[in-house]
This record gives sequence, structure tokens and C-alpha cells, in this order.
Amino acid sequence: MEKSKLKDFLLSFEQIPTLLYLFKWILICLVLGVLAGSVSAFFLISLDWATNYRESHLWIIALLPVGGFIIGLSYHLYGSSVVKGNNLLLEEFHSPKKIIPFRMVPLVLFGTILTHLVGGSAGREGTAVQMGGAIADRFTKVLKLSNRDRKILLIAGISAGFASVFGTPLAGGIFALEVLVLGRIRLDAIIPSFMAAVFSNYFCEIWNVSHTHYNISVVAQITPVNVLWALLAGIIFGLVAMLFSKSTHFWSNLFSKHIKYPPLRPVIGGAILAIILYFMGTTKYIGLGIPMIVDAFSENLNSYDFFLKVLFTSFTLGAGFKGGEVTPLFFIGATLGNALIWFIPLPMPLLAGMGFVAVFAGATNTPIACTIMGIELFGIESGVFIALACSTAYLFSGHSGVYASQIIGSAKHESLDKEMGLSLSDISKNRHKE
Repeated sequence: MEKSKLKDFLLSFEQIPTLLYLFKWILICLVLGVLAGSVSAFFLISLDWATNYRESHLWIIALLPVGGFIIGLSYHLYGSSVVKGNNLLLEEFHSPKKIIPFRMVPLVLFGTILTHLVGGSAGREGTAVQMGGAIADRFTKVLKLSNRDRKILLIAGISAGFASVFGTPLAGGIFALEVLVLGRIRLDAIIPSFMAAVFSNYFCEIWNVSHTHYNISVVAQITPVNVLWALLAGIIFGLVAMLFSKSTHFWSNLFSKHIKYPPLRPVIGGAILAIILYFMGTTKYIGLGIPMIVDAFSENLNSYDFFLKVLFTSFTLGAGFKGGEVTPLFFIGATLGNALIWFIPLPMPLLAGMGFVAVFAGATNTPIACTIMGIELFGIESGVFIALACSTAYLFSGHSGVYASQIIGSAKHESLDKEMGLSLSDISKNRHKE
């Protein structure tokens, strides 16, 4: 009886089970952070090697069709269960069915590195998130976690991958909570999400992996007029984010409709890309495009740079090459912000920084995470303009997005239902058809 009373007494304090909960997730996220951070470090180092080798041996771009066939055949033979990529993580979160196959890790890692090596235009976020999610889901079976804990674990995996690949633990933690359901945030997983992000970023940096630094050298004063200019820029960023999302779905559907054998899709897409790149005579629109992103903060660029990156990246991903969307979205946003200097009287570095995160916010429907990312990358001085651009871009990007499996939790504005006669179910059906 005394032991029973002692147990009841301890449980009467809410903080006791909360403390046990905290210790459990500290241990899980610590191990996850070591694994995800180390894998991300290997990925980033490999990506740098692939990029440097390609730029030193431009003839390798002629192998785009070969690289595309290898990637397509690999997924056709061994990766049919993981070909959905990030969308598979979202689907397993919303409708759990089975543990995510670990083969997702080597397939997406190999596919992304090969995509960059032969000259595809893709990013790295999708790869890191998929690796983090697949690694995290290993714990579900080993620790025999409940469905609720598994959902939290998937969030931690997404957070770990995102944070370690970009060096932004705060944004990574919030991104994983925000991206799952449009218009909703999963606060029940906030501690594991942040811990996984911090640990994975720490262990990634232990391997001496450096992240690109950007600088907004000039920030405008916060005045009513400048706020209105920032809102206008946000509208444009949101519309371009919607263009990117719909373009990616368009090319994917086009290849799927007309080329029934999946391994041939990246072959044909790669051949087209190689021919276009040969006649253009430039490689600045392929790969991550980080040099162009850096230049957007200080130099006058071509007004059409952002549009060409939209075409190259959406076509590359739609054809079946592997990689993420986020770094290309940084490229698109920064170069678009650079071009807006011609009619929006805000400093060029500020516009580039606003576009950098705002187009990303509109395409992924994660305005809070992107605002935090902007503050992490550029400093708090530009925080107000970053927040205005991200929130406005989110609003004007519509209910489309790069993740087709992202569930709509609430409409972006009430008038959508009343004035247009659309229900959330109608919008969701239209998004999944894309």
C-alpha cells in the first residue's frame, strides 16, 4: 500500500511524467542527431565534390541522359516504395501504414549527388529531410513506439534533416511542425523537434562542414510607405512561388502521361537539358546556384534569371531527377528580389533577402519557419521586412505547394469559401490532382 500511495503521490504532480517524457526524447533525439547530422555532413561534402568536379569537367553534362537513366532505373527496380520522397513522409504521418524503408536513404543520397554531378538543377533539402525521416523511423520498430510517438519521431526526423543541411536549427524545428498541415502547427512535438534540430546541426558541424553565409548590408527604415512596398514585394514573391509549384506538377504530369516507362523519363529530360545547356553556354542555372544567390545581394543581375531557374528546376524535378526544391527557391527568390529594385525603392540586399525566404515560404506554406530562417541567416535588423514578405507570399501563393500530400487544415482567408464558393475539400482535391 505504501508503494502504491507513493506512486499515486508522484503521479499527482504533472511535472514528474513530463520530466520522464523529456528524458526519453533527449536520448532519442541525441542518437538521431548524431546519425542525421553525420549523414547530412557526408551529403554536403559529396555535393561540394560533385559540383566542383562538374564545373571543372563541363563535358560531363553530356552524360545527363545517362545519369537520368541510372537514377530512373534505380528507383524503378528498388525504390518504387520510396519514390514519393517527401510526400511519403507526409502520408505516413497522416495515415500510418508501414515503416519507411531504409532504402530511401541510399537511393535519394546517390540520386541527388548524381543529379548534381551531371548538371541537373535541383536542391538538397528534400534529400536531407528524406534521409532524416527514414533514419528516424528506424526507432519506431526498435523502441516499439506508439502511433503518436511515431508521428513525433517523423517530425523530429524532418527537423533534423532540414536543420543540419542549412545550418538553421530554429527554422528547422519550426519547419517540421508547420509543414505537415497547411494552416496548423503541431505543438505537441515542439520539444523533440527543436532538440533534433539542435543536435543534428551540432553533429553536422563537428565534421567541419561549413554553411554559406549571406549578408543584408542595408536595411530600410520601417515607415508606412516602406511597409506597403514590402507587401507589394511579398505579393510578387507569392505569385512566383505558385508558378514554381504548378510548373513542377505540370512537368511531372506531362512526363508521366506521355512516357509510361519511368526510367526513360529522366533520360529524355536529361537529353533536352543537355542540348539546352550546350546552346546557352552557361551553367549558372544548374546545380544549387549558390554563387548566383550570393551575387544577388550585391550585384545587378539579369531580370530574367529567376524565371530561367524556375524552368530548369521544375523541368529537372518533373523529369524524375532527385534533389530538393528549397535551394533553387532561394535562388529564384534572391534573383527575383534583385530584379525588383527597378521599381520597388527598397535596398537591393534587403529585397534579395526578402525574396530568398519569401518564395520558399509561399511554395512550402511555412511562413513562420521562413521568417525565423531569415532572422537566423540575416539578423534581426531585417526581421520586420522578412516577416511581411513571408506572410504575404504565403497568402498569395494560393493553396498550391511543392508538397502535394500536405493536408489543408484551414483556408488562408475566410473570403475564399464565401466569395468563390470553394470548400476545403474541393481545394484539397484540386491540389492532389496536380
